[in-house]
Amino acid sequence: MTGQEVVFVIVGVVVLGAAVRCVTTRELVHAALWLVVALGGLAVQYLLLTAEFVAWVQVLIYLGSVVVLLLFGLMLTRAPIGPSPDADSGNRPVALAVSLASAAALVALVVDAFRTSWIELDRPHGESGPVGESLFQNWVLPFEALSVLLLAALVGAIVVSRTRGNEQRTEQRTEQRDGQRNGGVG
Repeated sequence: MTGQEVVFVIVGVVVLGAAVRCVTTRELVHAALWLVVALGGLAVQYLLLTAEFVAWVQVLIYLGSVVVLLLFGLMLTRAPIGPSPDADSGNRPVALAVSLASAAALVALVVDAFRTSWIELDRPHGESGPVGESLFQNWVLPFEALSVLLLAALVGAIVVSRTRGNEQRTEQRTEQRDGQRNGGVG
């Protein structure tokens, strides 16, 4: 095995461990941070496979947008920071079975699709591959649409959190006024 393959396997183990911790932790903020580790590790793996563009898309879209949006949503909705008993629905055995079946199906499909293919990783950097051409020619609009969608979701999260905060403050003021009118009896 080459050094690149060894690093790829190590990063893969780290990504797998982070993904498992992401879905097994009972703290929402910790789950989001483990998701950052998992998605960042995938970007490193894309770099090791000399897919720099896909690695940067991974960093910009997933780490830079989706995870930040998730963290903003957690902060703005005042989700519990500590362990959350509501985060566990009690369906862990079913979720484990579904995830293992999905992983097995995905591995089988990838192995079947690429068993006769050989990917040459030592291509000179000057040559543009079909993935780059396809992304820049056919998929520019979906990338831009995704960025607008993420921005709209962030603005929506801010609006929802402010509306809830205003409603809570109004209720508190009403309760305080009613308590003062009734002579402190609430």
